[in-house]
Amino acid sequence: MNDRDTDTLDMFAGKVGETDQEKQGKEAAADKLEQHGEDEGLDSGRGSESELDRQPEWQPRYPGSGRLAGKVAIVTGGDSGIGRAVAALYAREGADVAILYHSSDDDAAETVRIVEGEGRRAIAIKGDVGVKSDCERCVTETVEQLGQLDILVNNAGEQHPADDIADISEEQLHRTFQTNIYGMFYMVQAAQPHLSAGSAIVNCTSITMYKGAEALLDYSATKGAITAFTRSLSENLVAKGIRVNAVAPGPIWTPLNPMGGADAEKVRSFGESTPMQRPGEPNEVAPAFLFLACADSSYMSGQVLHPNGGTIVNG
Repeated sequence: MNDRDTDTLDMFAGKVGETDQEKQGKEAAADKLEQHGEDEGLDSGRGSESELDRQPEWQPRYPGSGRLAGKVAIVTGGDSGIGRAVAALYAREGADVAILYHSSDDDAAETVRIVEGEGRRAIAIKGDVGVKSDCERCVTETVEQLGQLDILVNNAGEQHPADDIADISEEQLHRTFQTNIYGMFYMVQAAQPHLSAGSAIVNCTSITMYKGAEALLDYSATKGAITAFTRSLSENLVAKGIRVNAVAPGPIWTPLNPMGGADAEKVRSFGESTPMQRPGEPNEVAPAFLFLACADSSYMSGQVLHPNGGTIVNG
């Protein structure tokens, strides 16, 4: 364990609330939203992680123990945020990792560097999970270059706030569902022929599926669909020895919200309504994805884990 690992562990052990520096980082992100305009269309929420004044914590927090040794994983949306933290942790635990990313070349290159820094192989594939042929290409390139496929992490997603249902355009509704739920169908359809007994699929749903979110009607609806998809796909694949589970994060500090996925005022107070009075960091969520991908969870399928800052939800 290096000094950064130890510092990160100390930073979050029993932590409630945010430091002044962390709050200032949220303020800076909110100010940028106001300066550049909050309505950036359907490309909002896709900014680069490197542009954030408050950098998300993606670093794995423990030495590796070989729990994914010899495995190959695909992580969609693996260039930044939760996806980057998952890719980094999987690599530390012995997996080679392919990431499918939408547009941020710099972020994708950095995630590849992180995985390779853990001594594992990494490839970055640019594409859109909402396009079936891109999902098929991602799986094909992964198997060709890394030799196999054992773990599929369906993490990519997008959100676009709207206070009134009448403000959700047909284009936005289509895009949100195409990315968030159609993309999972496409990825599983492409990946399933390469998966075998012992393989795992881990989907990213959300606390909004359980609590609702008044300004994220379409996003929350897709997350409900993802939870139902997870449970149904588990029933469909469990006899083949392929486990399917999900993670439902609460408010996590990633580029999604401060880059246009929420308005400025919500960014300023982001995560403060949780019992822990702060947003989570990506490396506080990644261990849930590791647990569900490795043999530690061998008797779990169709389940959802809830790293959400202490908010009590049903399911």
